[in-house]
Amino acid sequence: MPEIGIFLVPGAGDHQATVAQAIAADQAGLDYVAVQDHPYQRRFLDTWTLLAYLAAKTERIRLVPDVLNLPLRLPSVMAKSAASLDVLSQGRVELGIGAGAFWEAVEAFGGPRRTPKESVDALEEAIAIVRAFWSGESSVTVEGEHYRVAGAKPGPQPAHPISLWIGAYGPRMLRLTGRLADGWLPSLGRLDAEEIGAMHARVDEAAERAGREPSAVKRVANTAALEGPPDGWADQLLRAAELGFETLIVPVPDDDPVAFIRRLGEDVVPAIR
Repeated sequence: MPEIGIFLVPGAGDHQATVAQAIAADQAGLDYVAVQDHPYQRRFLDTWTLLAYLAAKTERIRLVPDVLNLPLRLPSVMAKSAASLDVLSQGRVELGIGAGAFWEAVEAFGGPRRTPKESVDALEEAIAIVRAFWSGESSVTVEGEHYRVAGAKPGPQPAHPISLWIGAYGPRMLRLTGRLADGWLPSLGRLDAEEIGAMHARVDEAAERAGREPSAVKRVANTAALEGPPDGWADQLLRAAELGFETLIVPVPDDDPVAFIRRLGEDVVPAIR
């Protein structure tokens, strides 16, 4: 059966309600709390700060940024942040990362405005730095056009092998995912079934060309909002899983979110099983 998690909006206006959703997901037996990352959004809490706080408020649920905005997150610091939180949470962190979007907002916040090619190039360089920081090497040097580290001293090491999931849609990003990532993390609301099959195939082909098994790339999806009465939610999630995804991240509605999360974990997941 698929793993099930929630997609959390890091709302700052009622931050206690935001935290309550993550605690409810932990208590309801769900697998992930995934938090979107838009630092330029004034109504949002900072994603890494929130994830660290949630790690202290929860016991077993895994934590993932979905997905980190790379242009505003220095790769070396991002790698250290993820490793540190993994240590503090006893191995409950995975890392979702994207090449960037909303370039005007990124630029207004002090980040670079990149072309599509530049954004993919920068992501590949960032992956090399993050992997090197988690490799156990005592010194890391990576020379890139967009990012560089010169004799950096990484640490601490993660408590477990952190998975790197990429939010990818275009052909080059999908090939990058197949070559280098541990997971593919699209949002299904942006795609139709025919596109999804072709995108899986592109990831698989790139993995095979890199000498990897396609199954080494975990398939994770942000689902569309669940619709209708609760007795139909399990079927909706199973249909999403049938598109080739083993982990499903479900958006939480604004109306009574804690009750939704409890029903999802206590009623819907057992129905799927």
